[in-house]
Amino acid sequence: MTTQAAHNPDAEIGQTRAVAAERLTMFVDAVIAIALTLLALDLPVPAGDTTGAMLSSVRAHGNEYLAFALSFVVISAHWRAHHEIFRYVRSLGGRLTTLTLAWLFMQVLMPFATRVITAEGAFPPRFSLYAIVQVLASASFALIIWEIRRRHLYRTEVPPRVFAQSLLRSICLAAVFGVSVPISFVTTSTGAYLCWLAAPIVLAAARGIQRTYASGD
Repeated sequence: MTTQAAHNPDAEIGQTRAVAAERLTMFVDAVIAIALTLLALDLPVPAGDTTGAMLSSVRAHGNEYLAFALSFVVISAHWRAHHEIFRYVRSLGGRLTTLTLAWLFMQVLMPFATRVITAEGAFPPRFSLYAIVQVLASASFALIIWEIRRRHLYRTEVPPRVFAQSLLRSICLAAVFGVSVPISFVTTSTGAYLCWLAAPIVLAAARGIQRTYASGD
C-alpha cells in the first residue's frame, strides 16, 4: 500500500521566498565585488625612470590613493551592514527588492563619485556629489531595514537588536554626510572633510541615547 506525501503549499511558498532572498544576497555580493574592482581599475600607475621619480609620482597621486582607500572602506562597510541584516531575512516582499536595487545603484556609483572628488575643478560640487551618494546610500539602507521590520520578513519572533543598531547608524551617517554638503560651500576643503570625521562621535552619542532609552523601558 502506497501513501502519497501530503502537499503543503505554504511550506513550498516559504521555501521559494527563502531561496529568492538568498539569490538576492548573492546578487548583492557580485555587484559589490564589481564596484570594488572598478575602484581599483581607476588607480593611477606611478611612473618614473628612477626611484625618486617613482616616489614623486606616488606623492603626486596621493589624493587618488587616499580616495580609493576611503571608498573601499565605505563600500565594505555598506556590504557588511547588508550581510548583518540579510542573514535574518526569511523572504522577500513588498518593496524590499526595489529598495535593495536602489541601494546597489549607489554602491556602483561610488567609483564614479571617487573619480569626481579627486578631479580638477571647484571643490564644493565635487565634494557634494560624493556626500550626496553617501546620503542616498544610507537613506536607502534605512528604508530597507524599515521595510523588513514593517512586513515582518525576518526569521525571529521579534526584530533582532542589530536592526535597531543598523537603522540608527544609517540615519546618523545620512545626517553627517548631508550636513557636510552646505558646509563645503562655506568653508575650506579641510573643514568639509573634518565634518566627516565627526561621524564616529555622532554615532557614539546616538548609541548612548539609544541605550539610555532602552534601559528606561
